[in-house]
Amino acid sequence: MEKFLENLGERVINGEILSKEEGLKILKISDEYLDKLIEEAKKVREHFFKNQVEFCSLINAKNGACSEDCSFCAQSSKYPTPINAYPLVPLEEMLEGAEKAVSLKANRYCIVMSGRRASKEEVEKVAEAIKEIRKKYPIRVCVSLGSIDEEDLKKLKEAGVDRVNHNLETSERFFKNIVSTHTWYERYNTIKNIQKVGLSTCTGGIFGLGETDDDIIDLAITYRDLKVHSIPLNFLIPIPGTPLENNNNLTPEKAIKIVALFKLFNPKAEIRLCGGREQNLKDFHDTAMEIANCLMVGGYLTRAGRSPKKDFEMINRLNRELLTEGKSFN
Repeated sequence: MEKFLENLGERVINGEILSKEEGLKILKISDEYLDKLIEEAKKVREHFFKNQVEFCSLINAKNGACSEDCSFCAQSSKYPTPINAYPLVPLEEMLEGAEKAVSLKANRYCIVMSGRRASKEEVEKVAEAIKEIRKKYPIRVCVSLGSIDEEDLKKLKEAGVDRVNHNLETSERFFKNIVSTHTWYERYNTIKNIQKVGLSTCTGGIFGLGETDDDIIDLAITYRDLKVHSIPLNFLIPIPGTPLENNNNLTPEKAIKIVALFKLFNPKAEIRLCGGREQNLKDFHDTAMEIANCLMVGGYLTRAGRSPKKDFEMINRLNRELLTEGKSFN
C-alpha cells in the first residue's frame, strides 16, 4: 500500500487517469495509511486551486410537496416527515437570501426548489429575481430547479446564472434502489443539456445510502467523463419518516476516503463539502478541508448546518484564502 500511495498526487497532477481498481484501493485503505492518502490528495488540491477556498450559500425557495420518492429526502410527499411545505417564495425573499449570503462571505448563492422540475412560470419568476440580484450584489448565482429543458436553461443564463446544480446522487446501477419515480438517465441528460447551453455544471452525490464502493467509484468516474466543474459531496443525515431513517453506516474515516477519491479522480473539479458534513466528518472536519476547496455555509435545505463562525475559524486555522465578491479561482 505504501508503494501505491507513493507519489500518487504527482501522478494525478501529471495527467495519469486512475483506474477503478485503484479507486477500490483508496476506499479500502487501512486507516494507518489515511494520513498519507490525505497528503497526496492535498497535493492535487494545492496544485489546481492553490490555497483558495470558496463559501457557497443557498435559499430553499420552494419546500416539500415533492412528487418524487427519493428515499433519503424529507421533501418527498410520499413520506410522513415533519416538514413545512411552501410554494415558491416571492422575489423579495430571494433577494434577502442573496444579502444573507453576501454577509456570510459566500462567493456563490444558489436558488433551490423542490420538485421534479420547475414550471415555466416558476422559471420566469426565478429569472426575474436573478436579474435583480445581479444588479445589487457582488455574488455568483446558481440554481437547482430539477430537470428543466434547454429553453429554460437559456433563459436563466440570460438572466445571469453561470452554473446549474443537478446531482446524480449515486451510480446508475444503485439509483433505482433509492428513486423509482424518475431515472438516472433523466438526470444525466439534464446535465448534458446544461453543458450544451454553455453553463457550468455542479453535480454531486450523497453517501451512506447503502451503496457499495463500486457505486462510489462509478459516480466519480461518471463525473470525470462529464468533466463537471463542481462536485458537492453530501453525507446522509437519516431523517425520521424516510425509508433510510435507520441508515447510519459511514465513519469519519470512510467519509475522508470518499473526499480524497473524488479529488484524485476529478483533480480539476471544485470539491464542495455540503450536507451532513457536521454529523459524518465530526473531528475530521479540518482534515477534509485540507482536500476540499469549497464549503456550503449557513445551513442546507431542511437541516441547519454548524455555525458559520466555526467555518471561518477553520479557514483561518488552515491559513486559506477566502474568495469573495464573485471572484473566480485562479
